[in-house]
Amino acid sequence: MCGIAGLFSPGGADDGRLSGTVERMTTALVHRGPDASGTWTDARHGVSFGQRRLAILDLSEAGAQPMHSACGRYTITFNGEIYNHLAIRVELEACGAAPNWRGHSDTETLLAAVRQWGLEQALQRLIGMFAFALWDAETRRLVLARDRFGEKPLFYGWSGADLVFGSELKALAAHPSWSPSLDRAALTAFMRYSYIPAPATIWRGVRKLPPASFVTIPADAVPGMWPEPRPYWSLRDRVTAAQGDRIGSEREAIDRLELLLATAVKRQCLSDVPLGAFLSGGVDSSTIVALMQAQASLPVRTFSIGFAEGGYNEAEDARKVAQHLGTDHTELYVDARTAMDVIPALPRMYDEPFADSSQIPTHLVARLARRHVTVALSGDAGDEMFGGYNRHVWGTALQARLARLPMPLRRMLGAVLSAVAPEPADTILNALQPVLPGRLKLRHAGDQVAKLGRIIAADGFDGLYRTLCSIDQDPIATVVSGEERVAWAGTEMRQLSAAVDPLDRMTLADSLSYLSDDILQKVDRAAMAVALETRVPFLDKDVVEFSARVPAGMKVRDGRGKWLVRQVLYRHVPAEMIDRPKTGFSIPLDAWLRGPLKSWASDLLSPERLRRQGLFDPVRVTRMFDEHVSRRHNHSYWLWNVLMAQAWHDEWVRAA
Repeated sequence: MCGIAGLFSPGGADDGRLSGTVERMTTALVHRGPDASGTWTDARHGVSFGQRRLAILDLSEAGAQPMHSACGRYTITFNGEIYNHLAIRVELEACGAAPNWRGHSDTETLLAAVRQWGLEQALQRLIGMFAFALWDAETRRLVLARDRFGEKPLFYGWSGADLVFGSELKALAAHPSWSPSLDRAALTAFMRYSYIPAPATIWRGVRKLPPASFVTIPADAVPGMWPEPRPYWSLRDRVTAAQGDRIGSEREAIDRLELLLATAVKRQCLSDVPLGAFLSGGVDSSTIVALMQAQASLPVRTFSIGFAEGGYNEAEDARKVAQHLGTDHTELYVDARTAMDVIPALPRMYDEPFADSSQIPTHLVARLARRHVTVALSGDAGDEMFGGYNRHVWGTALQARLARLPMPLRRMLGAVLSAVAPEPADTILNALQPVLPGRLKLRHAGDQVAKLGRIIAADGFDGLYRTLCSIDQDPIATVVSGEERVAWAGTEMRQLSAAVDPLDRMTLADSLSYLSDDILQKVDRAAMAVALETRVPFLDKDVVEFSARVPAGMKVRDGRGKWLVRQVLYRHVPAEMIDRPKTGFSIPLDAWLRGPLKSWASDLLSPERLRRQGLFDPVRVTRMFDEHVSRRHNHSYWLWNVLMAQAWHDEWVRAA
């Protein structure tokens, strides 16, 4: 795992300017790679690469970057891990295409694979997470590439006459010609989703490379040229093809998933440095840890964070699972002050507005883990692959029932439920918890009632899904001069066959945007801020392609999600230790904004400040804040969006 940066100045440039600029860009990424740094420059052709290294595989100089291919044609700066690189080496050796290996790094393997099979076929063979830049000295082309799900970030754009790229936006901001302007359509999308969907960034003229694609910048490129990224793999195609290739046997499905996940875990435990795992005590992380421990000769290092607030504390659940599996478990209980102390660091950690509030506990557990290990496996992506969110469980059935009701009646019911204040609803529903069946028990029930009101009023299946995913239902009214446009994931979904199962449609949409642009980016920045590499076994290519073949009835059953994953986990952990309401990795944001964060929020949300910055409608923001503080409604997620954008503006727009 590393931080990469570089630039391409077509036609050539001064060696000192190129090298000096790239050194500044990579210095901005020192937190991602504290172990070493390297730069390479070809002034004649105007290309320069840099890397900050976090040494994971091949700790020797043979693993240093930027790295050249044995034939001298290719130069690469690479971030990530290729888990099947040893198998690729065997394949290269079998066909007589292996070079005289200098070390055992996956980067050297990738260069040999590109030389033998070409870039696209090499990419199709890779199982891993990565983002890299490749210079082809023969064709004088720069290629940028990203892994199938976007686990590793890659930004690129024009800064003056240079095409610049980097693992984080702060690397691009170190270029002397950096002069960005804010993209209000991206800000509008942020208000809707709490993140900015690819390929947009908060800045005009800067893009995220979409997952599972590569883009080629030719030698005659000119500023403002945007070659179209080319996909080398498509989750949409895999999901569509799987509609006619379902797994029929439950026993076969359970056995197969356990084998594939165990294989993925084994691949991802390849490391030359200490390795552990995050453990929340939920289905996904417990499954990963169980399979790790089953293969380990020593107790696996596991880590969890606890909060004093009962509705947000998973540490006790994690401890029980750790004790059952026999892991070497470390937990840390944090108070509100410790968690809130992270907030000032968030704008620089994420570089653009990002408001998934679980970014705070994610950073805290990463910081805890980094004291003991350099690599941590996580249970992320289990929900997207196997139907774990509440919307997956009841979304399809609810929409079918709602379709029978006239829209005017649905809108009226939706308005009534949306008007219910959260705290009385919480009080009533919490009192009923002891007599409710397990599948009807909800944490933060008052918020769920308000969400149900919005769902009832939604028009059609796609409208329902959009409502479920939206924090701001009308972001154009919130953002001054706001506008909405279709993101990469939206374009992918529009090409989806209407015959795709509704659950597959939802999980695909979640995977293409929420997973790639929120979950994976949240974890990458939160962990890499402390130089911790995170790995996601549920995103192993073989596991993902298998999940597409699993029918809806093996994902959602009896009012619960992830049925198939649960069956694998029950082979290792008793069901009664796992089966409880889904919590999510969250913080008591609603209470904090009425209490210890109220003064900070009031300052950022003052009408005078809002008018001066010109991002959001002051009247709308003031009304939402007043309603929240007075407990008439819980607008905590909406307000967190605005607050993170305001805090980001203070950090980056003033500096720009």
